[in-house]
Amino acid sequence: MLAACVAAPALACDLPEDGGLPLRRLVVRVKHLPETEAWQKSLPEGKQVQFVVRVDAPERIRGRCYWPVEARAGGELWKRFLVTADGGRVIYSPHR
Repeated sequence: MLAACVAAPALACDLPEDGGLPLRRLVVRVKHLPETEAWQKSLPEGKQVQFVVRVDAPERIRGRCYWPVEARAGGELWKRFLVTADGGRVIYSPHR
């Protein structure tokens, strides 16, 4: 029981603290994916696009932490991506 309590913090995903840069990096990485740019261009004029970083729901996959970034238009979810804090890896995450 004690081992589980001690190991839990080591498994936590922490964003590096450098003035919000990691969060912007995640959004920029998703925003400039070719499929995301094409989607934004296909939207009707005036439709509001939002990118939401879910800092409360990181996922650990094969030892790496990924942060969910949701692409939304008009309040509706289009796609969810998982991005590493450095922006180096992006994977598509099916809606849940």
